[in-house]
Amino acid sequence: MSGTTNDLIYEVLKAVQRDVSVVRNDVNDLKHQMNAVRTHLTAIQQDVGNIYNRLGHLEDRVDRIEVRLGLVEPTH
Repeated sequence: MSGTTNDLIYEVLKAVQRDVSVVRNDVNDLKHQMNAVRTHLTAIQQDVGNIYNRLGHLEDRVDRIEVRLGLVEPTH
């Protein structure tokens, strides 16, 4: 009887161990995917910052052009 109980416990523990292994692999995959998302998000944030910077330069150029054409009064 105890042999049957030990065998049953052993089988259950093996199944639990397999399940834990699958969960561990899934968590590792999710970690890699999350790191990829973070990397892409950082790149997007840098791109947005560059766009705002470029837009600021273009705004300055438009302001100078408007002053030269006499469309607005100089701000100095």
